[in-house]
Amino acid sequence: MQLKLKTLMQDKGIAQTDLAARCVYSPTVIAQLCNHAIWPRSAKQRRLHDTIRNFMKERGASESDLATMFEKVAPPLADGQGPDINIPYEEEAMSIPKQILHPNTRRHFGLVRNPFDEVRSSEEFYQNEHIRYTRAAMIDAAKRGGFIAVVGESGSGKTTLRRDMRERISREQLPIQIMMPYVIGMEENDTKGKTLKASHIAESIMRSIAPHATLHQSGDARFHQVEAALRESYDTGMRSVLLIEEAHSLPIPTLRHLKRFIELEDGFKSLLAVILLGQTELARKLDPRNASLREVVQRCELITLPPLGHYLEEYVAHRLALLEIDRKKIITDDGLQAISERLQPPAPRGHEQRSYLYPLAVHNLMIAAMNLAAENGAPVVSADIVMEVSWAR
Repeated sequence: MQLKLKTLMQDKGIAQTDLAARCVYSPTVIAQLCNHAIWPRSAKQRRLHDTIRNFMKERGASESDLATMFEKVAPPLADGQGPDINIPYEEEAMSIPKQILHPNTRRHFGLVRNPFDEVRSSEEFYQNEHIRYTRAAMIDAAKRGGFIAVVGESGSGKTTLRRDMRERISREQLPIQIMMPYVIGMEENDTKGKTLKASHIAESIMRSIAPHATLHQSGDARFHQVEAALRESYDTGMRSVLLIEEAHSLPIPTLRHLKRFIELEDGFKSLLAVILLGQTELARKLDPRNASLREVVQRCELITLPPLGHYLEEYVAHRLALLEIDRKKIITDDGLQAISERLQPPAPRGHEQRSYLYPLAVHNLMIAAMNLAAENGAPVVSADIVMEVSWAR
């Protein structure tokens, strides 16, 4: 629903930015009011009501217009197809720019450093039931020679899981070696960039377990060479893991060729584990209905990293507790609710709601809101401040 005020302003040729300047509010707040009938919580609504009324009267609005302009109405129809639903924040939720916590903001909130910086140690690594399961599944696959694909939106925690796995192997001195093919410039076809082929994977394995060996030229001989090297490494007690990041960019033929690698065995012993980390496009490629990859899909456990959802408060509290800061001294309950609303925009008619409530997006929105609160001298981040954050540069 929107206010009649929006249509009245359009009829009078009045820009929302002009109204925002008169009311001393950000354009974002006025857009929320006009387009979605959302009044800023911090405002004395009667005072804002009177300011808008006087402004519109000066701009030529009639008494009948003034009497009805705060009524809620449905948005206008678009090509006769139904309401033209304006989805607030959907575009920004998909691509929130990186935010920097200003020094003044740190002083304002008494923070010695940015609590929403990248995870630097296992102690900082937040774990809920989904993360704990994925973390355990990755280590288990490495030990027994399993095949899993971890899928998630950008900023959902895939890289953190990879770092945690490598640190855990080192810390616990586990007999596991990780082989990671270089994926810089990797694309799913050779038109856009360079594809990662089975031969490149074989080279990566040999670099890790037999760095001084001369690779055979023919594909079949090279593959037997890789198998022999993996078997020799396995017999020494070492377990080998092929870990591929950005796996959503793997071409279909390479995904299909992974079957040969995961079938490298010595009796019942799997010589190589395979872990794929990729964005949601990887899940679509590994759809069971994709006949060309059916044999691969049947052998692969697909794990999808969900959004934080109801773990949002726990997550933010965890990050702040690392600096011994009480969450409520930084952001209010309704502020957290506003973050949830901004990162889970309503879906168009006939579509499923899509959530962007992932750690990286939460970090950027929290930092932007904290910077805004410090600029305005607000003691904590409230819902109004979260809603006023604008990504305009």
